[in-house]
Amino acid sequence: MSYRYLEEVAIADVAFEAEGRTLSEVFEASALALTETMVDLDGLSPVQSRQISLTAEDLETLLFRWLAELIYLKDSACLLFGRFEISIREATEWELQATVWGDLIDYEKMSLRMDVKAVTYHLFALEQTPQGWRARIVLDI
Repeated sequence: MSYRYLEEVAIADVAFEAEGRTLSEVFEASALALTETMVDLDGLSPVQSRQISLTAEDLETLLFRWLAELIYLKDSACLLFGRFEISIREATEWELQATVWGDLIDYEKMSLRMDVKAVTYHLFALEQTPQGWRARIVLDI
């Protein structure tokens, strides 16, 4: 599981590519890249947990909703997450069940970076590769 930022893709936004052997790993790598855009992960303690349940008609929409939910929790509850346990399965729709760990935003203790406003559909992609899965995501900052 890994991610890397794509400097050449988005000039005014932040773009990254995330990879994982499994769907859960690529969703986790995407969430870590999102969080690291907002805060130095070394200063983020896993002291609070939340349960997240999402459904979508396809995997791309599920990934989009996953990242949008993490941004929503940052905006509504002032929470940032750096640890994720994710389960994804296909039923009538695609279903995601996750436990996430993080902490309240603390402007004095955390090294905050950029405020992510939203996930965008610009160049958004999730594809299966011979090694597993790869996502390309552009964040509006």
